[in-house]
Amino acid sequence: MDSSSRSEEEKNLTLAFEERPVTGACIKVIGVGGGGCNAVNRMIEAGIGGVDFVAANTDLQALRMSRASVRLQLGGKLTKGLGAGSNPEVGKQAALEDTEKIIELMEGADMVFITAGLGGGTGTGAAPIIGSLAAELGALTVGVVTKPFGFEGRKRMRQSDQGLKELKDAVDTVITIPNEKLLSSVAAGTSLSEAFKIADDVLRQAVQGISDLITIPGVINLDFADVRTIMTGMGMALMGTAIAEGENRAANAARRAINCPLLEDTTIQGARGVLINVTGNPEMTLHEVSEASRIIQEAADPEANIIFGSVFDESMGNKIKITVIATGFEGDEPEVDEPPAESRRAPHPPGNGQHRPEPSPHEGYARPTRLVPSDSSGFSNEPIMPPHDFGSTRRDDFDFPAFLKRKAPPLGPRDGNQDPGE
Repeated sequence: MDSSSRSEEEKNLTLAFEERPVTGACIKVIGVGGGGCNAVNRMIEAGIGGVDFVAANTDLQALRMSRASVRLQLGGKLTKGLGAGSNPEVGKQAALEDTEKIIELMEGADMVFITAGLGGGTGTGAAPIIGSLAAELGALTVGVVTKPFGFEGRKRMRQSDQGLKELKDAVDTVITIPNEKLLSSVAAGTSLSEAFKIADDVLRQAVQGISDLITIPGVINLDFADVRTIMTGMGMALMGTAIAEGENRAANAARRAINCPLLEDTTIQGARGVLINVTGNPEMTLHEVSEASRIIQEAADPEANIIFGSVFDESMGNKIKITVIATGFEGDEPEVDEPPAESRRAPHPPGNGQHRPEPSPHEGYARPTRLVPSDSSGFSNEPIMPPHDFGSTRRDDFDFPAFLKRKAPPLGPRDGNQDPGE
């Protein structure tokens, strides 16, 4: 081969390498039940980028109204396309009926948000199952959920509390928004539908506030590894974001961000993990950034792990936006004793083959608890139906992931079903 041919070949090789950039973290948002699916619609309307949306519901009629590109009917055999009747056990069994399809949807995800309205049937019962499966697949799992209005009754509130407890055991971190607190922040004449839209938008802000940290590059950059460090296995979390302008804009935005009136915990006092991101135009000063960070750090635990990032955005004008994620509050500290093997994350999680960040300092702690029973059957190695064809599956009993049992009996034949979005 002459030198000119070799030179041309080397050039082509270089170009081929440059045209294959390293991909970022794969983030999926799964709306579960009516409230979760409504929140996903709100996020799609708001134009959140860099994430994949999935709607999962037992109610086929409601599911067909979802704007998500992927829609999964849960428990078609169990509920016959109807809702869960405000019964969380029905929602749980519906999710267990379709674990195979849930796993297919989440394989390769680095981070999974599970958003739902707690207190009813599908969201309350299915969200912990979906969160548990996502954690077993190796994803950082974050629940973002609402609790009922007071007027919805004590039974719904009790179901919400139980569902929240199970969700906390299943995922890494949970952000909770009590709808009742909306009453103190909206005008007396606000319609019921508008109040629920506001609740959906708070869910949207929580998800976008975290996903933007990962997907938008900054001058002091934060990425998935930073978010994972702060959120892995840390229990309840507070996510606050605020925008301010004028004199003392950075300090005012910082104070508002750590005292969000719509979150379950309204202060970051005692937080052991804090992630701070400050966004402003290039004229933002070092003094402003320092002042904002100082206010937030003073409110957290003195020994808190603080991770700081900053983004320049010309569209902010004279405004500054501050986002704070705080985790590791008193009572949520993970056990540091050697946990049983079954409570750990799978050592070799399946994925899309892309590079995953190094484990965080919390990786040695006990992982979220699996909610699937040990006497389950497993999956065969037969191909799963195409990603957008989520019909019901005929089984003699509910099925569970193969990695939850050493040996699994093969499945019988399956019937295809009409895509719920059609």
